[in-house]
Amino acid sequence: MMQQSKVRKHVTVGMLSSIAYLLMMLDFPFPGFPSFLQIDFSDVPALIAAIVFGPAAGLMVEAIKNILHYLIQGSATGVPVGEISNFMAGSLFILPSAYLFRRFKNLKGLLVGLAIGTLLMTVIMSILNYFVIMPAYTLFLNMPAMTSEATRQLVVAAILPFNLIKGLIVTLLIIAIMSKMRTWLTNQLIINYKQV
Repeated sequence: MMQQSKVRKHVTVGMLSSIAYLLMMLDFPFPGFPSFLQIDFSDVPALIAAIVFGPAAGLMVEAIKNILHYLIQGSATGVPVGEISNFMAGSLFILPSAYLFRRFKNLKGLLVGLAIGTLLMTVIMSILNYFVIMPAYTLFLNMPAMTSEATRQLVVAAILPFNLIKGLIVTLLIIAIMSKMRTWLTNQLIINYKQV
C-alpha cells in the first residue's frame, strides 16, 4: 500500500510538472509593463502538488518546470537567470498558501495563504531584482550596468506592481479552480494523512 502511494505521488507530481511547464510556455505580457515581464499560470499545478502532497512536492513541480523550460527553450543569457527567478517567485507564492490550506483545510486558510504568498513574492522579488537578478541580467547579456537609481525606478515602477498584479490574477484563478476541486482535494488530503 505504501509503495502504491509513493508511485501515485511520483506520477501525479510528474503530470503536474508537465502541465506547469506547458502553462509556463503560454505566458503573455501584461499591458503597461516591459515585455520581459510575462504572466503565466504555471504556479497553479505547483500549488495543487504542495496542497495534496506537501511543500516538497510543490517545490519539485516548480523546479522541474523551470529545468524543462531551460533545457527546451534555452536562455538569452546562457545562464538560467529567468528560470531561477521564476522558481524563487513561485516558491514564495505557493509555500504559505499550501501550508495554511493544509493546516486549516478551508478556503479562509487558503485565502490568507495566497495573500501572504503574494506579499512575500512582491517584496522579496523586488529586493532580489534590485540586488541580484537585474545585475545578473546586465552582466550575462554584456549590457552596460544600470545605475542604482535606474534599477530602483525599474523595480518600483514595473517589477513590484507586476508581481502584485500577477499574484492577484493567479489568486483569482486558484480560487475559481479550488471551488470546483475542493471535494477532491479534501479527499486527497484525507487519503494522504491516513497513509502517513
